[in-house]
Amino acid sequence: MKFSPSLLALALSAAVLPAFADEPAPADPLSFNIGAVSEYRYRGISQTRLQPALQGGIDYAAANGFYIGTWASTIKWIKDIPGGGSADAEIDIYGGYKSEVAKGLTLDVGGLQYWYPGNKLSSAGLANANTFELYGALSFGPVTAKYSHSLTNLFGNPDSKNSGYLDVSASFDLGGGLSLAPHVGHQTIKHTAGGSYTDYSLTLTKDWSGLALSGAVVGTDADKSFYASPANGKFLGKTTLVVGLKKTF
Repeated sequence: MKFSPSLLALALSAAVLPAFADEPAPADPLSFNIGAVSEYRYRGISQTRLQPALQGGIDYAAANGFYIGTWASTIKWIKDIPGGGSADAEIDIYGGYKSEVAKGLTLDVGGLQYWYPGNKLSSAGLANANTFELYGALSFGPVTAKYSHSLTNLFGNPDSKNSGYLDVSASFDLGGGLSLAPHVGHQTIKHTAGGSYTDYSLTLTKDWSGLALSGAVVGTDADKSFYASPANGKFLGKTTLVVGLKKTF
């Protein structure tokens, strides 16, 4: 979606600056996305008990490098925990700054709040599911390395403040709207036996002018008992194929 300039501004541009008529329009700072996935995996772990999810978000990126945004997805993992509460959605609110700091090298720093309305994990003997992380990332060419650090307990794990997630990913343009994105990450959860693990994925995406179809092979080496669904005992970090469809506008 674009903010339309006024008719007066358009008229002045045409009358006074005709030499610039063929220049590309500035990038739209506001974008929206909506989609669905066969399963919502976050850092390799299913958030939806291996079932589908609906997702969507809004982003605003200013020309000076600052950005804010929000994103949401349906989830099941909190409701699956006895006494965990009624939370059936994850809402992320984030903001930061992104800029090229050297030729070809981009820095991205910011903060991310994970919010689970209706969660009562603290009443179930766990910590509050709501989590806040600071992150920093460096990108060079197609490769990005990112570290996220929790300033709160991490996703309901008691005494897990200062946990961290380090990941390296890349995106390769194959032409014709196709891209390939390998990824590997490691989640460390403080003072939580069996909680730390490594995840990996390989995603192939086909884009048709903002409509993207993706297929990702996702897996982990996570502890099968620690990451078993409380609802049915199934391993939430098993290797699987996740299919997604997303529209950005």
